[in-house]
Amino acid sequence: MPTTEDERPTTAFMKRIRYSKYVPDPAGEMSMEDLLSALSDYLLQSGFQNYMYDEFGDGEQTLDDLRSAIEQALLNSDLLDEQMRQQLQKMQAEGTLEDFIDQLIQRMEQEDYISIDQPHDPSRQSSVGGQVGDGQQQVKFEITDKSLDFLGFKTLRDLMGSLGKSSFGRHDTRDLATGIEASGASRQYEFGDTLNLDITATLSSAIQREGMNLPLNIEYSDLQVHQCEYQSSCATVLMLDCSHSMILYGEDRFTPAKKVAMALSHLIRTQYPGDSLSLILFHDSAEEVPLSQLARVKVGPYYTNTREGLRLAQRILQRQRKDMKQIVMITDGKPSALTLEDGRIYKNAFGLDPLVVSQTLEEVSKCKRAGVMINTFMLASDYGLVQFVQKVTEMCRGKAYFTTPYTLGQYLLMDYMSRKTKTIH
Repeated sequence: MPTTEDERPTTAFMKRIRYSKYVPDPAGEMSMEDLLSALSDYLLQSGFQNYMYDEFGDGEQTLDDLRSAIEQALLNSDLLDEQMRQQLQKMQAEGTLEDFIDQLIQRMEQEDYISIDQPHDPSRQSSVGGQVGDGQQQVKFEITDKSLDFLGFKTLRDLMGSLGKSSFGRHDTRDLATGIEASGASRQYEFGDTLNLDITATLSSAIQREGMNLPLNIEYSDLQVHQCEYQSSCATVLMLDCSHSMILYGEDRFTPAKKVAMALSHLIRTQYPGDSLSLILFHDSAEEVPLSQLARVKVGPYYTNTREGLRLAQRILQRQRKDMKQIVMITDGKPSALTLEDGRIYKNAFGLDPLVVSQTLEEVSKCKRAGVMINTFMLASDYGLVQFVQKVTEMCRGKAYFTTPYTLGQYLLMDYMSRKTKTIH
């Protein structure tokens, strides 16, 4: 029996969906932040791992180093679940693990966590005469500002978690000032105040004076403004000891100190935008280093020129217009070097040299006269260091903390966040 047009089969017009087995892409699915967290110790290393072989190295890291670090992180950390770990072991047995790691490195570059510095191509014509050798250069890489920002945030989050803090505050005082955040009773407006009007109090004052007559005449004396807690601004110079002792004696003291400095930088930038932070590395001499380069610095020469660090810190603080100025010094050794007037470095690593100590304490006295506070965080407790720091504390209205590299961050952040400024009129 013939079918009508409406009764004809329509299967030819139906959409077809083809199902296939899901094949996971481990390199594409892995969290880059988790990988960066697992690599943080390697990315921030300070020379402790290879100081006997490459003393004071050039600070550059190669892709081969990064491949090895990623492999160790994948195999030895808790980065992977059991299923992924089995898949990784299968890759290792099949010889495809290196391809997987290369895919991760490619993702890190594409997502701007690292930048790769390609070596010179020897096949290209040289601009000068002569032959080009066939020696191979290793490919170098650097972590980007995006990585530094994440590592600083991660360190700060871990430190705040260990302190039991869920949020950050600001430098509170007992003084009240006019501002945007209202946390105190209103008062009559005075010339120069932030015009953050308390509308209710202003209208009430006018009504009490004139009654409910309209239009309501508001006079200058009726103006009432909100008060908020006065929050001071602070200029901080972080003096970080990078003498050779910071990686000697079987302990890496410099890498934890760097992490704390990164956490402090992130805290100030995100929670205390009115504050400033500068970084000084001191060793045989001292130099100011941009905070953006903090993660890349390594230990320097042998000695500890504390006086030169203090002199440089004072010059930096003189440029600042802040309510409070302070020097935060992280060190594990007593002063053992001095920059002479002719530029030569006088060094004496044995005991407390009278010349070095007297000149250093003279700089401490200058800090006191300038109203600069010095807080010292000691990563060692030998007699010479303790004796020197106690003298500094007596002379300058600061504090001294005896701590280890791994509790340093808790002490430093607690000190910074809980600091109360003097009354400012």
